[in-house]
Amino acid sequence: MPTFTAPDGTRLAFRVHGAGDPLLCIPGGPADSAYLGDLGGLGAHRTLITLDLRGTGRSQVPEDTASYRCDRLAEDVEALRAHLGLPRTDLLAHSAGANIAVQYAARYPQRVRRLALIGPSTRALGVAVAGPMRRELALARRGEPWFPAAFAALEAVLAGAPGDPDAIAPFFHGRWDDAARRHHAASRPQNPGAVTGFAAEGAFDPAATRAALTALAAPVLLLAGEHDLNSPPEAVAQCARFFPGAAFTVQDGAGHHPWLDDPGRFTAAVAQFLAGRPGAGGRAPARRSSAAA
Repeated sequence: MPTFTAPDGTRLAFRVHGAGDPLLCIPGGPADSAYLGDLGGLGAHRTLITLDLRGTGRSQVPEDTASYRCDRLAEDVEALRAHLGLPRTDLLAHSAGANIAVQYAARYPQRVRRLALIGPSTRALGVAVAGPMRRELALARRGEPWFPAAFAALEAVLAGAPGDPDAIAPFFHGRWDDAARRHHAASRPQNPGAVTGFAAEGAFDPAATRAALTALAAPVLLLAGEHDLNSPPEAVAQCARFFPGAAFTVQDGAGHHPWLDDPGRFTAAVAQFLAGRPGAGGRAPARRSSAAA
C-alpha cells in the first residue's frame, strides 16, 4: 500500500482502486477505509485514492494524539494532494469524513474542483439532527422484521442511554441482509482514541466554516439515503444551503451506505456529477424522501 508523510512526520497510507481521473476519498468513522471498497463500482469511472486516516487502517498512530482532531485532519488531505502533485482535486467524503472535507474546502477552496458528500455528518456545518427527526425515519420502517428490537434500542439511545451500534445497525442500511451485516462488522472503528480525539474541543467552528465556504466556487453534491438515520435527508438538505454551487439528491431505498444498497444508481449519480453533466442532483425541499428533481 502506498504511503506519504504528513507535515508532523506521521506516515499515512492510502489505497488505490480503478482507472481514470483521480478522486480523493475520505472515509468516515474514523475507521479503516477498506469499508468503502470501490464505492459500488465507481472505480470503473475514476481512480479512487482513499486515505487511511491517521491511527486507522495501515496509517501510523501519531505521536501527538491531539492531531486526531477533525480540523487538523484537513491538513492530511492537503498533504496527500501535494504528494500526488494535483493542482486541484475532486473530493468525495462519507459520513464523518464529510466534516473533514468541508473544513478542507473552507480552508483550501482553490484546491477543490468538485466535492461529493455522501451520507454526510453535519457537525462541521452546525446542523443539528434532533431525536424526532431520527424517530420519524425509524417509524417508517415499522414493517421490517427486525424493527421491534432495533426501535427499542433506538428509543433508549434517544433517551440518553449508552448507544449499542449493533442493536440499531439495521436502521443504517436499506436492506438488513447478510451483506449489510458483513459490511457493518467491517466498518466498525477500531481505534477508540481516534474516535474520541476526532470531536475534541475545538474540532468544529460552524460559523467560521460556513462563512469561509462562501468563497468555494466548486460544484458540490450532497447525496443522502432515504432511510439514513445517521444523516437524515432533512438535515443534509439543510446543509446544501451553505454551498454556493450545491445540488442535493436522495437515493430511494438507501441507508447510510448507498453504494451498498443500489450500486448502479449510486455510481450513475456520482459519476454523472463528477463528469459535470446536468441532472446529477438538484435542490430539494428540506423534507423530501425521493430523488430530487
